[in-house]
Amino acid sequence: MLHKTRPGKLALLISVAAAALLWDPGFSSFVPLVLAHCDTLDGPVVQDARKALEAGNVDRALIWVRKPDEAEIREAFNKTLAVRRLGAEARELADRYFFETLVRVHRSGEGEPYTGLKPAGSPVDPGIEAADRAVETGSVDALADRLGREVAETIRSRFSSVMAKKRHKDESVAAGRDYVEAYVAFIHQVEKLHALLAGAHAPDHGSEMMGHRRDPGH
Repeated sequence: MLHKTRPGKLALLISVAAAALLWDPGFSSFVPLVLAHCDTLDGPVVQDARKALEAGNVDRALIWVRKPDEAEIREAFNKTLAVRRLGAEARELADRYFFETLVRVHRSGEGEPYTGLKPAGSPVDPGIEAADRAVETGSVDALADRLGREVAETIRSRFSSVMAKKRHKDESVAAGRDYVEAYVAFIHQVEKLHALLAGAHAPDHGSEMMGHRRDPGH
């Protein structure tokens, strides 16, 4: 029986799988991309930080950090509220301090380095953006269907290339090497896809990492 996978995780998994399959092994490296937007001023962490400050309730911000880190965020939140009362300029500086603190602690909880807040509108990896859109709309079907088709087409295309080159691999050393290159690339890409799909059915440790408790009813 297949285990259930949360929509957000499924969408992200599919986008990563597509990237793994669509990657051209002829290139030595990927084009650098921003892989997430939790460290941008218009990202979900800062959005909830703004709402927490406006409401005067830190809970909206605490969801982004582990339980052991709550004290640091509460202290930063209280300092920010106090400084905000001193005027518009002080309010802007205080808010920025709180945003940076929350994002830094959140990134640390993910095991990722903090490299500063990025401006609103900063580039986001298309896969992350699509996965986020699926979570916001509450439906992953369109994303899964589109990426599923793209992955299937890529597998078929690369398989056809392997089979075409296989027919000529014994004609010369060059032809044989051409076949081997295509074969190895095809095998490794399918291997990556299988590993990613296996990960989808493994226990989700994301909540444990963030210090959240699972609801036994879900």
